[in-house]
Amino acid sequence: MGILFGTDGIRGVANMPPMTPEMALNIGKAAACYFKEKCGEKRSKIVIGKDTRLSGYMLENALNAGIVSAGVDVLPVGILPTPAIAHLTKSLNADAGIVLSASHNPAEDNGIKIFNGEGFKLSDEVEEEIEEYILRKRIETSHIKGDSIGKAHYVDEVKGRYIEFAKASVRNMSLRGIKIVLDCANGAAYNTAPYMFGELGAEVIVLNDKPDGMNINFECGALHPEKMMEVVKSEKADVGIALDGDADRVIVCDENGRNVDGDHIIAICALYLKENALLEKNSVVTTIMTNKGFDIAMRKKGITVIKSNVGDKYVIDEMKKTGCVLGGEQSGHIIFSQYTTTGDGIVSALQLLRVMKEKGETLSSLASCMKALPQIIVNVGVKEKRDVNVLNAKKQIEEAEKALGNMGRVLVRYSGTQNLCRVMIEGEDKNEIKKLANTIAAAIKEEIGI
Repeated sequence: MGILFGTDGIRGVANMPPMTPEMALNIGKAAACYFKEKCGEKRSKIVIGKDTRLSGYMLENALNAGIVSAGVDVLPVGILPTPAIAHLTKSLNADAGIVLSASHNPAEDNGIKIFNGEGFKLSDEVEEEIEEYILRKRIETSHIKGDSIGKAHYVDEVKGRYIEFAKASVRNMSLRGIKIVLDCANGAAYNTAPYMFGELGAEVIVLNDKPDGMNINFECGALHPEKMMEVVKSEKADVGIALDGDADRVIVCDENGRNVDGDHIIAICALYLKENALLEKNSVVTTIMTNKGFDIAMRKKGITVIKSNVGDKYVIDEMKKTGCVLGGEQSGHIIFSQYTTTGDGIVSALQLLRVMKEKGETLSSLASCMKALPQIIVNVGVKEKRDVNVLNAKKQIEEAEKALGNMGRVLVRYSGTQNLCRVMIEGEDKNEIKKLANTIAAAIKEEIGI
């Protein structure tokens, strides 16, 4: 990670450093200069999209101005899911795609994610190069003029393009007879996901599809699926689908309203792909945050689990290195590389629905393929991200590891997108791991807490 870029782009409170209009202008210039250099004589173009945050309009204008001022064209596509921008970047033959979104963060935050021309998130090395343009004042300073200035080209039917792409991932499979409760998180998928599931024939009960600029992710969506779970039970639906603010991840619940997280979705789909001889390398990529119960379930079925760092771009990097076709995170970032180049909540939900349809099983039955160990995650707001190994809390961490032995694990890491330290403990006794996690969290808070 660089100075500006974290595990998922640049992120912060909108209108505060680094997410100011001035910085957005400079990032636009820097990205334009970088991709312009790579394009040679060809006129470079960049797709720009955003989620429903109020601050998106402010930052979008600054970003666009920076790009065109450096002589690169922009293709503004408006409010669309992050994976839609990745897809459009590739299908429109653009040189890059930029999304204004802070994903699952509160509405006050915003962020900038950049994709290359193939629809993949930029490598750490490329992000550092773009940072260099800004931090070392390498941004083009000579003011271009005349027809060298970039232009804006508005693309028609972008929403329909993405909907058709997502439907094609399941060959327009019919969802007739399936009742879905869909939580759009008042986010970027509010005007795509309901239409798409409806066009496939599902009966769709839609929640949180009325964004007002400030209600994105607020007590709804993938981070707060409780209401969705209640409605699934009261409406006797087959499945609940909760997207996050930019729809690059998904959390679902079964017909009984019980949570089915990313680990379970990956497990279900991995077993389905193996049964159909479609699981390349007989392996799947997950992160260090994946529940130990997942590893146990996969081992029993002869599937190799490959670990990556946290962040869907690191999962994808590992998938590309190993030739795996399935990977993802417990949080619901799931990548089916036959179809997508980044986490896609809608496509992931469709793949899960395909398994339900083809196997004729309820989601609760499918989810029983793995038993998660009790897991506790405690988030601690921090003022600095000091090496965990030099914290006084290291003593409490070691004591917890000793207490758990081989029947659990402790993982303490900093968020790559927020000023948080995450204390995660897994073990057989939920009360014990809760106590251990709170003890470690208290020690961290005392030392570097906000």
